[in-house]
Amino acid sequence: MVAEWLKKIFGDHPIPQYEVNSRTTEILYHLAERNRDRDRDACLVIEDLKQKANEYESEAKHLQDLLVESVNFSPANLSSTGSMYLNALVDSAMALETKDTSLASFIPAVNDLTSDLFRTKSKSEELQLQLGKLEKNLTATLVLEKCLREDLKKAELHLSAEKAKVDSRLQNMDFLKAKAEEFRFGIRAAEEQLSARGMDASLSHQSLVALSEKLAELKQQTIPLKRKLESYLDLMPNPSLAQVKIEEAKRELDTIETELSKKVDMMEL
Repeated sequence: MVAEWLKKIFGDHPIPQYEVNSRTTEILYHLAERNRDRDRDACLVIEDLKQKANEYESEAKHLQDLLVESVNFSPANLSSTGSMYLNALVDSAMALETKDTSLASFIPAVNDLTSDLFRTKSKSEELQLQLGKLEKNLTATLVLEKCLREDLKKAELHLSAEKAKVDSRLQNMDFLKAKAEEFRFGIRAAEEQLSARGMDASLSHQSLVALSEKLAELKQQTIPLKRKLESYLDLMPNPSLAQVKIEEAKRELDTIETELSKKVDMMEL
């Protein structure tokens, strides 16, 4: 069956080579069955159409004979204008889907067509109004979308700039943390080295700061003593007593300056 079908399909042309096995044979068999069913259905449709054509031809011949017998009229006797009018009448009846070409059939069909026309026109106007509203809404939506896109672009640029600032600050923070840790290690190492060398704790940074504050305090204390000494220097009566006071003030001043010099020397070390 498969070989006969292939020979029928290709006719005088050679059948292409293919691998013969159970799978290909089964596929070709199903194709042949479907092709045979399709051919059978096509033949039935053709026969039905031929039968309907014969029926229409018989009905047309009957109507034509009836027309000739009734009014002794034949379409062959019409002029070209009459034939044109008759064809227009037939085309109109077919377009309006009337059962015949009588006025009683044409008037309802035309009325129905007119009603359909008005309904279609009203629907078209309604659709035009809706279309106008949609166009306005679309325009507003497009404008809003454009504004949103611009705002989004600005926000992205601002976010990018802020992100760059944050990244820079984070890098600086990491750098400062690393430097602070480095300084802590350096200070610790320096303190360990100084401690190993037997450095006096009084020479540490905190001690020097305290000595500096003490020095400033002592300088403030010497100011009134100098003023007092200057007042003694201005005294004229009792030179011997004044000389004693002067000597006492000088000794007190020398003591303060000596202590101050020692503190300064210790700070310079």
